[in-house]
Amino acid sequence: MRRLSVCAALAAAISAHAEVTDLTQMGLEQLMELTVVGASKYEQKQSQVAAAASVITREEIQAFGWRTVAEAIASLPGVSQTYDRQYSYVGARGLSIPGDLNTRLLVTIDGNRVNDPLYDQGFLGREFPLDIGLVERIEFIPGPGSAVYGQNAMLGVVNVITRKGSDVNGGELAAAYQAPQSTREGRITWGKVLDNGVDVLVSFSGLRSTGDDHFFNFCPSPNGECGSSPVAGEARSLDGERIRQFAVRASRGAWAVELLQGDRVKYDPAAGFLTNPLTSGQYQEDRITLGQITYEDVFADNTLRVTGRLFGGQESFHDYLPYGDRPLQPSSSHDPSAVYTEPAIGQWRGIELRALSTAFDDHKVMFGTEYQENNRIQMNVHDSSGATNDVHIALTGYRLGVFAQDEWQITQTLASTVGVRVDRNDLTGTHWSPRAALIWTPAQSTTLKALYGRANRAPNAFESKFGNGIDQTSNPALKDETIDTVELVADHRVNRELSLRASVYQWTLRDLIMQGVDPVTGLSQYQTSTSPVKAHGLELSASQQWERGARLRGSVSMQDVHYEGGSALSNSPHMLARLNFLTPLPWAGLRMGYEFRYDSWRRTEAGDTTGGFAVSNLRLSTSSWVRGVELSLDIKNLFDRTYAHPAANTNWQDALQQDGRSVGIAMRCNF
Repeated sequence: MRRLSVCAALAAAISAHAEVTDLTQMGLEQLMELTVVGASKYEQKQSQVAAAASVITREEIQAFGWRTVAEAIASLPGVSQTYDRQYSYVGARGLSIPGDLNTRLLVTIDGNRVNDPLYDQGFLGREFPLDIGLVERIEFIPGPGSAVYGQNAMLGVVNVITRKGSDVNGGELAAAYQAPQSTREGRITWGKVLDNGVDVLVSFSGLRSTGDDHFFNFCPSPNGECGSSPVAGEARSLDGERIRQFAVRASRGAWAVELLQGDRVKYDPAAGFLTNPLTSGQYQEDRITLGQITYEDVFADNTLRVTGRLFGGQESFHDYLPYGDRPLQPSSSHDPSAVYTEPAIGQWRGIELRALSTAFDDHKVMFGTEYQENNRIQMNVHDSSGATNDVHIALTGYRLGVFAQDEWQITQTLASTVGVRVDRNDLTGTHWSPRAALIWTPAQSTTLKALYGRANRAPNAFESKFGNGIDQTSNPALKDETIDTVELVADHRVNRELSLRASVYQWTLRDLIMQGVDPVTGLSQYQTSTSPVKAHGLELSASQQWERGARLRGSVSMQDVHYEGGSALSNSPHMLARLNFLTPLPWAGLRMGYEFRYDSWRRTEAGDTTGGFAVSNLRLSTSSWVRGVELSLDIKNLFDRTYAHPAANTNWQDALQQDGRSVGIAMRCNF
């Protein structure tokens, strides 16, 4: 609170300040014409994108108080969220297998891949390496994107666009507090266009939280680890979290350079990976570093756009897992002879070259190539009771892709997009990923799209090579996953205030990689499913804008995902409903952002179900009370609903309870 007071005094004393664009002042036509970069790696209007693409703006993020990318995109049709007290997982169109690390969603920051070669993890929750306050917009492109991106883009692409120095144009301080989790966070950012034309942004942020206290049952577990000594109890002060983030970006003319680093430590109250229950000190830590240098310029009378990119990254993982002799009794101390750590590191670097030509009448033709070298992949297990039990795995690898796409305006109302990418990697060889689309615009207010795409994903190092003899064994025989998707999309603008969208799709996923149990060792093992997974779904959404500035966005999604034999998948809700309402209030310059989310029941790994749940979130904010300062009040889970998410088979629990009502205050100062 002292920091908040200092921030308020500082902002009141400074005359120069940056005004924030109010989302309620944007017309529906402006919102509908927001461009998308992540679909084809070049700028397109949403009506031209070969997908049912959505854009979430910075103003929306502020208005609804979303603190993670996962929370933001979970407001969109067909997207669900799962939290296991460690990471946030996002399900798209019915697929969100417990234990999967968002490997089938490609996550990029300004086009730079976040998914690492070690775990293929698409960080989307608090573990995302960029503070949400530095996000200018989020693009979500559902459906297969491998024809442009290759690996991971099976269910969709999440492209996060960062703010520039010119967007900040000065300094920015932000601070927030949330209870009962005792979450304290802050950010300081400076950005400006210098006299020499260089656009610079520098930012530091941090978070510290004690988390919630929850009651956990540790027996019976899904895999029968309990024995005859059941344990249950409240995990007090075991849900803590620490985050440090740094970002720097500079650009001038055709050149730009970007460096990001996020370091997160999350303590584990649920004793994941079947460690000793109710034992303090268990944690998982991720430090991810991403960097890229980009060049983009136009030639040949603006008919040729050339893009080059050098990129690199590192994911460092560390954990602390007390096992002992599994006494299954509450304990606040560790047995040093029974503690395991599993440090791992993945490093990669690469180059991408692209050319986009408009020299041919009615065509946009893109050619590109991308090479990534995974120059260091190391996974280790250290047993403090003796080095003879240690495990050391060292790997290298590569992936090479060549891709092309033609966007052809056949007639004034009919366009097509045809593309293909050929990828080769050191694990599973060569794979083709085609895409095709017909886009018909019979009237200025109506767009119809027919889409087809194929995507693939090779098993990552953790899935295929890692085994520690404690809770997981390796499986080098894993195959590539392949998904084929067919989709029809209809967009219709009823008038200047109301827009409608309908999307119906069907996809088939073959050789699904998922957690199972090795029949020889009885340990968890990633295995290839012998039955294809089939899905079909319908997504209906609407957006309404009123003259006085209020806006309503809502959607209903119905989806059915099952194995070819008929059995349903775990953690796959059959129905999702979303509603987001934003309006100025007639009192004291306040704005209100109200969010409603409904998820139907989900099947758990043990074959039970979690009940459906409806959660409401509310944010009140104002920038009218103090010059250059925005104040906000957030209430998450407004009606204090009790609900749970399915857990993986590496958890003691079959389902994990989520947080109840929490209240937060936040302040952002511009100077």
